[in-house]
Amino acid sequence: MKEKILDKATNMFLTLGFKSVTMDDLAHEMGISKKTIYTHYANKTALVQECTGNLFCEISEGINQICSLHKDPIEELYDIKKFVMIHLKGEKSSPQYQLQKYYPKIHNTLKAKQFGVMQACVVNNIKRGIDYGIYRENLNIEFISRIYFSGITSIKDYQLFPEEQFPSNALMDYYLEYHLRGIVTPKGRKVLNEIINSNHE
Repeated sequence: MKEKILDKATNMFLTLGFKSVTMDDLAHEMGISKKTIYTHYANKTALVQECTGNLFCEISEGINQICSLHKDPIEELYDIKKFVMIHLKGEKSSPQYQLQKYYPKIHNTLKAKQFGVMQACVVNNIKRGIDYGIYRENLNIEFISRIYFSGITSIKDYQLFPEEQFPSNALMDYYLEYHLRGIVTPKGRKVLNEIINSNHE
């Protein structure tokens, strides 16, 4: 039952937002009593913490799996984007914004973990891109990897990029293209254009 509660709560939090979903909503949706939920989770904060931690582990494992395939580095970034968007349900309710506002402690812990995983992944991606001749040789790898993380985090700011103006899937595409166009060689630009064109077909 604990796993079922975790799955349903994660799904609802991502679809409706961490603040919006109450324990009553969750109990009603599952057809169980609130008492049953509290048997497994002391309070909503504990549930939010477990949901976000579990989702982080799932996404990290998926990203590591994609990286282990050693695909073309540009293609790798697009594959990671697709995988993350599927797992985050397209972030329709801007859950990141609600998490940051109402559960800042959980948000900050999660952000530190995300930085660790993404930093390693992006540094490796840049190094391979340089070796492949598709990223410029004179890049400051530490700077690029950190500015990439900073940008990914900033585009999730609902006040800066309101969903009605910037749907999350399109926003990620804009950001990836923006990032890659700044670091590719002419050879890499051809690869990038092919991927963008095939995504538009």
